[in-house]
Amino acid sequence: MTRPPRRPGPKQGRRRHPATRRPVLDGARLTAYDVLDGVSSREAYANLLLPQLLRERDLDERDAAFATQLAYGTLRAQGTLDAILARLVSRPLAELDPRVLDLLRLGAYQLIDLRVPSHAAVDTTVDLTRAVVGTGASGLVNAVLRKVAAGGDRSQWLATLGGDGDERLALATNHPRWIVDAWRDALGGSSTDPAELEQALLADDAAPEVHLVARRMPRDALAEESGGEPGPWSPYAVRLHGGDPGRLPSVRSGAAAVQDEGSQLAGLLLARAPLQGRDEAWLDMCAGPGGKAGLLAAVRPGGVRLTAVDRARHRAELVRSALAGEADVEVLAADGRRPPWQPGSFDRVLLDAPCTGLGALRRRPEVRWRRTPDDVPPLVELQTGLLTSALASVRVGGVVAYVTCSPHAAETVAVADAAAERDDVEVLPVARLFPEVPGIARGDHGQLWPHRHGTDAMFMALLRRTR
Repeated sequence: MTRPPRRPGPKQGRRRHPATRRPVLDGARLTAYDVLDGVSSREAYANLLLPQLLRERDLDERDAAFATQLAYGTLRAQGTLDAILARLVSRPLAELDPRVLDLLRLGAYQLIDLRVPSHAAVDTTVDLTRAVVGTGASGLVNAVLRKVAAGGDRSQWLATLGGDGDERLALATNHPRWIVDAWRDALGGSSTDPAELEQALLADDAAPEVHLVARRMPRDALAEESGGEPGPWSPYAVRLHGGDPGRLPSVRSGAAAVQDEGSQLAGLLLARAPLQGRDEAWLDMCAGPGGKAGLLAAVRPGGVRLTAVDRARHRAELVRSALAGEADVEVLAADGRRPPWQPGSFDRVLLDAPCTGLGALRRRPEVRWRRTPDDVPPLVELQTGLLTSALASVRVGGVVAYVTCSPHAAETVAVADAAAERDDVEVLPVARLFPEVPGIARGDHGQLWPHRHGTDAMFMALLRRTR
């Protein structure tokens, strides 16, 4: 008589073959991968997606920091990583499953930049591949990453990749070649010191500090509450060296907010500009999400009414939230090129124009690989139209501050200088309004830099309507 198969008792389970056991996935690496996947598959923004995932998954402080380092670092280094992987994969990278490509980038970044031991970087990435894509892809990931490890660290791989001077600089600093050219042009063109260009690009590639702005509280009180230090340039800035600013009571209440110190100076430019005649009505023309409008509301003299405008309704709602509790403010959802107000209605106008965002790549690492030179001309057309409308919106004797978070000459100096060619517009020097900030002058305009000022690369121009 055949004996029936023995059933496992309460303490006895069926043993899996080692190759079929489900690995315990590393929470930090899985979170970093999910950020990469969101950026590549849904065009998500890492600085919005990652905090959401960290809150949902409740990683401890160490794992959250590692997930952040992995996600942002891999996104910054994508071009260099792809140049390496292209040498090791037998078909074009564009033909790979996008999930596999993101996993290869994640593993390669750990090997060449973080110097994670190869067994840890390769094995955890292979485990992720099995869980996310399937067993079939894990062999490819394993083989390619072992070749990456065999090629050495970043310096060894850069020597292997070769290329001319600018190509090597682009790979070494994790920037597309065209952005390297744009930054050189902004720093002085052919006369730019090569060492400063490299320093600027490396600073643009480094993880930035968090900056706070004290809007409705003393800065010293914010520094004490946050454990940060007063910023060197803005009298409202505090620079943090770590921690979650969203947990600060002053940030939750709206008395303070997260805002780059360079953005604070852009708002202060409008407030400090010399004015002829009355000073009663200010306009923030592209105000979303409301950071600069919040600062303007805090620093305006008594009796000044602030109007904040954004074309997108959801961004206008963000502005409304940022200005909650402020008196004498108006928030509108409107296109600044077709304004609902009468010409000459305002004494001061801030135009923080839509731009490529090349000055804030530290905070939005994926943008450098999304933008192309073809994006610039349509933005210049938009910026020119908005600046024309801003000059029409300000009264004679009033001022317009034209600001972009980009150093690219076409959307900064070229737009401002074209407006200044009108016979009713006068350029006011920016640097003299910030005597405490060294190295800010870009001709009569102003330019902040991450390597000089520790801020985003904000451009600032100041124009006065003369007649």
